[in-house]
Amino acid sequence: MYCNYLSLTNFRNYARLDLELPPRVTVVLGGNAQGKSNLLEAIYFLATTKSFRAGSDRELVNWLANTEGTAFARLIARVRRGHIVLNIEILIKEEVPREEPGLGPALISPLRTTVKRIKVNNVTKRAIDIIGEVNVVMFSPQDIDLIQGAPHMRRRYLDVTISQVDPRYVRTLAHYSKVLLQRNYLLRQIRERHGRPEQLLFWDQELVNAGSYLIWQRLAAVASLNSLAHTIHRQLADGESLSIQYRSSLEWSGDEIQSRGMVDSNSDSDLGEDLGRLREAFKQQLDSLQTKEIAYGLSLLGPHRDDLVFLVNERDMNIYGSRGQQRTIALSLKLAETRFMRSMTDEEPILLLDDVMSELDEARRNHVLAIIGPEQQVIITTTDLHHFTPEFLDQAALFRVEQGIVERIAL
Repeated sequence: MYCNYLSLTNFRNYARLDLELPPRVTVVLGGNAQGKSNLLEAIYFLATTKSFRAGSDRELVNWLANTEGTAFARLIARVRRGHIVLNIEILIKEEVPREEPGLGPALISPLRTTVKRIKVNNVTKRAIDIIGEVNVVMFSPQDIDLIQGAPHMRRRYLDVTISQVDPRYVRTLAHYSKVLLQRNYLLRQIRERHGRPEQLLFWDQELVNAGSYLIWQRLAAVASLNSLAHTIHRQLADGESLSIQYRSSLEWSGDEIQSRGMVDSNSDSDLGEDLGRLREAFKQQLDSLQTKEIAYGLSLLGPHRDDLVFLVNERDMNIYGSRGQQRTIALSLKLAETRFMRSMTDEEPILLLDDVMSELDEARRNHVLAIIGPEQQVIITTTDLHHFTPEFLDQAALFRVEQGIVERIAL
């Protein structure tokens, strides 16, 4: 799998870009704030429909576009996946509503919204339908936050990773989020005596059904990532033992799941009694929490409350890890993610490395470069070519980016 053409219009600091990319290793050289990370962000966005750093889609639109009427950004990519060619287009457009009484001109209305319009091979798609068409693994210096940051960041990491290899997961996740929103609203209504507890029956069942599938696939994915990252981390950290554990709000061992791995996303038939036991445990524990949940007005059980724990030699690295240890764990996790996606899809994911070489010592840099597969597309940004061996650079395509202008260079 590789992206061989990328076109950007009004995306970040790129007013206009048309770029042919080779199928193997590309090194993008440039100073800070010149647009290196924006290139990787564009490819990540085309694969996941989300930015790995922007708080909203509106931030992705070149600010100069706001002076030319309705703001928009367009991303186009041509991706080869085996014998299939995917032409992906995403339009990010600001919709200007009709002028509302008392709000003044629509141009400054606080009701302005940003929408995404997506096409694959000229067929209109929903965002939920294209996730997984292109698989990417993104590694940046900010990934240290996966270890030391808040639990929601680790949940989001799992969700993005699994969604790329399991179409049912991303649909179930979207449904679960809607159910959670409605259930929390009803809990607050019951607390204020505007509803009855028996009204929870439908939403409880929906929460259990969707949440059980999410927990099952997360546990199985974490088991695979743990096995892969354990081996990689021993090589990176002089034999230190890394363990990645899924900490669920549900009292459930997960032994059945971890021993069987991820399941066919098209059917529950492979899950059988194991999924039934998980659902039953979820339902029983949910029932026991009903009084407490009504008092809080919140759903207190489910995958939205879960977390990942990283242990090195049995010590929690979120609490006791140094920045160096946390950085090495993040690197081990991302390299494990690459192998995990390959095992699930039989395709090499596109590997995006955003200025990470400057954060690593020579031994770890060499290890990263050594694991790059001969059939894998890798795009690496850097401020300094001295982080790479001459042999590696001889095999790579080199580009320089300056103020949103990209040009190919030679050593």
